Amino acid sequence: MTRTVMCRKYGKELPGLPTPPYPGTKGQEIYRTVSQQAWSEWLAQQTMLINEKQLNLAKAADRKYLQENMEKFLDNQDHDRASGYIPQN
Repeated sequence: MTRTVMCRKYGKELPGLPTPPYPGTKGQEIYRTVSQQAWSEWLAQQTMLINEKQLNLAKAADRKYLQENMEKFLDNQDHDRASGYIPQN
């Protein structure tokens, strides 16, 4: 049986992640509050941001930028998008 979570992005019960995506408390929080669908959408968005903005994940500032935008994305707040990104309807 698939584990479900009350997804903080969509505000409804959806299938959850199979394992925490990060170690520690942040990973546990995401595991408990983010659906597989929302996390997959964030990973696609993250990839576009990394590529377009030429982020270097070895730099703390670039990791912080992604973390801040992940929180905004998952909380349905205004976040940076790749300039060529067109949301699906």
